[in-house]
Amino acid sequence: MLRDVKHTVTDGLLGFATATGDGKSLKIGVSPIVSDTPIIITGDMDATKIKDRLGLSPLADAVMDSVQFGASRIYCLPVSATTAGELGIVSKTGDGGGSVTVDGSPTNAFSVVVKFTAQGQLNTAAFVYSIDGGNTFTDEITVPVNGEYEITGTGLKLKFTEATEEDQKPSSFLVNDSYSFTTTAPTMTNGDVLAAFTKLQKFAEEYEFIHVVGESDLDLWQAVSEAQIELRDVYHKPVFVVFEAKYPTTGDEEDEPDMMGGGDLTDWALEMEAKRKKVKNYDIQVVTAWGRLVKLDGSTQITNLAGLVCGLYAKAAVQESIGKTRTEAGFGIPKTKLLELLPAEMDNSIIELLDLAGYLTFREYDGLDDFYVYHTKMMSPDGSDFRYAEDVRVKNKIIRETRKEGLLLLNDDIDLEDVQGELETRAKFMFVPLQRMIDAKEISSAEITVPEGQAETILEDETMRVKIRYVSRGYIREVEVDLGRAQPSE
Repeated sequence: MLRDVKHTVTDGLLGFATATGDGKSLKIGVSPIVSDTPIIITGDMDATKIKDRLGLSPLADAVMDSVQFGASRIYCLPVSATTAGELGIVSKTGDGGGSVTVDGSPTNAFSVVVKFTAQGQLNTAAFVYSIDGGNTFTDEITVPVNGEYEITGTGLKLKFTEATEEDQKPSSFLVNDSYSFTTTAPTMTNGDVLAAFTKLQKFAEEYEFIHVVGESDLDLWQAVSEAQIELRDVYHKPVFVVFEAKYPTTGDEEDEPDMMGGGDLTDWALEMEAKRKKVKNYDIQVVTAWGRLVKLDGSTQITNLAGLVCGLYAKAAVQESIGKTRTEAGFGIPKTKLLELLPAEMDNSIIELLDLAGYLTFREYDGLDDFYVYHTKMMSPDGSDFRYAEDVRVKNKIIRETRKEGLLLLNDDIDLEDVQGELETRAKFMFVPLQRMIDAKEISSAEITVPEGQAETILEDETMRVKIRYVSRGYIREVEVDLGRAQPSE
């Protein structure tokens, strides 16, 4: 080969950061969609596109909440529910001689209304229907000649039955006759959730946290706590998990909670406090807040606010509290979106009890217009340094980023005549992501040290040991004002 001028491009000299997984989450929830690998939802997708990808499901509902409030990318792992949803009793209003019944296995909680818009019988009468309690209706549909109509995507089939007498058949269905019923959503068992966690062991994408969609209780929090520790320690995936607490109940209403409120929540809050003491994991968070939320698709639902919380985490920097009240931070939830917190009896005394126990709650502040996350409490052990989500997110980012640098040191050879110096030189590479976090004001300061004495052990165990200590950001959780009158100036 003839000699000439040759160029070799050296990349990476500017030290630009690689992808960190900040703000990305994964949701595990019930869906009729079958997929062994997570489905990607992006923040620019509208409600229709999300439903197309995830079905009319609890998983889609939770994803819409997160997208609406800030999420830009969500990995979604659909689960086929073990426990099927239930059909409610069909109630009728009107004088038509026919009837409408429902069959099937619902894919979500629906409030179905069937309203007749043209009189007649099979193949002549016409109707519209709503699956969101009458908020929106379909275009007019002629009653099928076979009397059966499948509501696409819901798992529900309507059956239209004409009047029994021949002379009554033309008036089987009259204009403004209506039929309504509700369904409950299918639910996951603990085994379903744990099976999903097993699938995540081989999922290679980076993300910060997992949202388990649907109401849950202590037994699942404990089971997933063990799975989360395994995911962190064995599979090197430092993530925290967000759960939804069941709707607060009063008195003996455990089986049928009153969504409109009524009663004293003290006993429920004390029971929640007792459950909390049985979980000691700073990577577990339980959201107890419920509210009447205007969804991304325009419908209004009573829902646990964990999906909303996950959206706020997605747009917040890792060190930033999503309870920040400064207007430009954008963490206030307008009352045009979150119409009210539920139940109405969730007063400040109950909120304080839950907060002290270690649950995430919402509240109002006199003088501010919006609703806010109160504190991002984690289910950490007593005395833990990681009581809040912002503490945990910073910790987990340091683990993720310094591990990447540490991986590049594996199988390096070192000079055994200067073990301390060699290890300290390599430790400087692991400081690079910490410096980035300092520059980004995610932490205040940090240092990496190499404990001495490794010259005696490096030949035997071939292990490099370093110690990382960092100073986090500080937070203003309360403001005290000393107010008094002053003497007039002379």
